[in-house]
Amino acid sequence: MRSKRLILLVEDEESITIPLAEALQREGFEARVAGTAAEAIRLGTKLRPDLVLLDLMLPDGSGFDVCRELRAVSPVPIIILSAKGEEADRVVGLELGADDYVVKPFSAREVVARIRAVLRRASAPAETDGGPIEIGGVHLDRSRRSVTRDGELLEFSRKEFDLLALLMQEAGTVVPRERLIDEVWDVNWFGSTKTLDVHVSALRKKLVDDSAQPRYLHTIRGVGFRFAGADEV
Repeated sequence: MRSKRLILLVEDEESITIPLAEALQREGFEARVAGTAAEAIRLGTKLRPDLVLLDLMLPDGSGFDVCRELRAVSPVPIIILSAKGEEADRVVGLELGADDYVVKPFSAREVVARIRAVLRRASAPAETDGGPIEIGGVHLDRSRRSVTRDGELLEFSRKEFDLLALLMQEAGTVVPRERLIDEVWDVNWFGSTKTLDVHVSALRKKLVDDSAQPRYLHTIRGVGFRFAGADEV
């Protein structure tokens, strides 16, 4: 059993890997570096790290492909590091199962804080109180961490599932943005709240819910979000 949490840093620029790896080690983590997509997949499978820091622009491929490959075989938390901050890129990364997305340039202190927050959420015990919830054909089982819509099994990342579970638990009432951030991410979260909107967008896509005429997920501008009550759907 490892005495330190192992962080796999997937990045090919030494100007980033050297100081960041040193910072991780100072903070009590063990750091390993992979400079290519192929090496990242090999080490990610072999070493079973506690968390992966993943750059998108790699010399032999895309970090999106690495994320997809790792997520297919492991629930390891993944934080994407990228100079590409467009919403479309964030959406793709989060939909592939990444737990967070940090845009370059960033400070080592910020990355370490994000790592600790993601690891806290990943190690938290699964919420099993209250049993399954079913609303309008959407069935969510917290003990199994599974979701089906009209009998079809849907794939959700860890954060997407936690967000949907909280919204369905409070179905019919508005859940403020601040509560969603505090409970699904972390009370000390200091990243962009745009992350919440990206995850809600991903939920809508997977639930086949039109934001213009929503059946399930309603946006209450300036306040938060509401999952429709059973009597509405």
